[in-house]
Amino acid sequence: MSIAVTNCCLSAISSTVKFRCSASSSRRLLATNSSVACVASKAFKHNRKHSKRGSPDDRTNNKDREAVSQKKSAGRAKDERSSPFHADAKSGNAKPFGAQRKDNKSFQFDLKEQPVGAGNLQGAAFLNAVVKVYCTHTAPDYSLPWQKQRQFTSTGSAFMIGNGKLLTNAHCVEYQTQVKVKRRGDDTKYVAKVLARGVDCDIALLAVESEQFWEGAEPLQLGHLPHLQEAVTVVGYPLGGDTISVTKGVVSRIEVTSYAHGSSDLLGIQIDAAINPGNSGGPAFNDRGECIGVAFQVYRSEEAENIGYVIPTTVVTHFLSDYERNQKYTGFPSLGVLLQKLENPALRECLKVPCSQGVLVRRVEPTSDANRVLKEGDVIVSFDNVKVGCEGTVPFRSNERIAFRFLISQKFAGDVAELGIIRNGESMQVQVVLNPRVHLVPYHVDGGQPSYLITAGLVFTPLSEPLIDDECEDSIGLKLLTKARYSSAKFKGEQIVILSQVN
Repeated sequence: MSIAVTNCCLSAISSTVKFRCSASSSRRLLATNSSVACVASKAFKHNRKHSKRGSPDDRTNNKDREAVSQKKSAGRAKDERSSPFHADAKSGNAKPFGAQRKDNKSFQFDLKEQPVGAGNLQGAAFLNAVVKVYCTHTAPDYSLPWQKQRQFTSTGSAFMIGNGKLLTNAHCVEYQTQVKVKRRGDDTKYVAKVLARGVDCDIALLAVESEQFWEGAEPLQLGHLPHLQEAVTVVGYPLGGDTISVTKGVVSRIEVTSYAHGSSDLLGIQIDAAINPGNSGGPAFNDRGECIGVAFQVYRSEEAENIGYVIPTTVVTHFLSDYERNQKYTGFPSLGVLLQKLENPALRECLKVPCSQGVLVRRVEPTSDANRVLKEGDVIVSFDNVKVGCEGTVPFRSNERIAFRFLISQKFAGDVAELGIIRNGESMQVQVVLNPRVHLVPYHVDGGQPSYLITAGLVFTPLSEPLIDDECEDSIGLKLLTKARYSSAKFKGEQIVILSQVN
């Protein structure tokens, strides 16, 4: 493919560093897919040779959409070769989203009642809030941007949260042309509308207008962030089954983890309960019947077993609050800097940092607000009066620490953060406006259809990760690929435009 590079003002972007790891392990998105055509869409990468995002795995059998992603350091990666995660599911007193319907009562589980155990789970009322999702996808052809690829179908899970709304995974409804849902024990499919998709957090909000669908429905209540070894039950419709499936396990770990679909780092719950293709978007419950998160991906490796991931209610609540405040999803904010740990005592002495804390600012993105107040060589020692350790961690609950990025993810776009920094040995306080990070080479194309320009038989289109997937990295060229992965936008609206076709 002939390639020419130029910069133009088409959309806002920024850059991240992308790393590769062993192909023997992978993170998979779990939304069961089946094709309606002989050849499935190339844009859903897990079915393709160069898989990078949640997409159909097999065109003749129902399998889950696979996408692989892992983010290291400031870099972000999302292809099956770069991450061992395959995706298929915060804390606070979260409540069902929005006002409840008049004919529906909010589901309140009395903590004094008998816990939901293995013996009485089958008749639990909250299982009826879990529905099966049927989606028809039509992905764009990034190599020929004026065309669409063939349609294919997938199945996943979702659950009711009140006010006529459902929650599922974003990768379950990616490039959707039609979405339908079916309740447990019902044989009727109802049309659902996608209200918002959070690509970075892999959450989508659906709405069903049919009154019949909501008859007798009880929305789920979002619970607290669980503790280690707490029992967890995952409910959904895996492997294309028509009846509900229940698997049990415990909470193994809670930490900032890589989200395969959005190539982002957010809080995640690691569990050992089985999560299979089709469990995508299904809820995970504690032993009191409260929803503690959304099942969304698994870790598959020759060296690990029974590792699944759940999006915690803190992330879900942030997504819902963002939608309520802005009537759309704006995304999780970013500080806009590349950071380095300060574990080396000699480096701390050179930077005149008096104690074992803080992280070094290696690079500031020119398009971020941090570029106004931060400089390379600054040491960030606190974020909103929370001290940052030399390993880039902050206190989390009792006797735990978590990555510094967790504090940033608690903010909303446009919020102001107060940073304590050390510059040339002097301590000072600065304020930074947090906004979502944009990429020089975007990981997802807004609107689902890439832009292009045809002139004199030459086809120009912005470089994006889906286009790199379609064309294969080897054909892109090392120099262009390096610029795409390691460069930052120098001004708002900068893009890398390539000559993709010569007709």
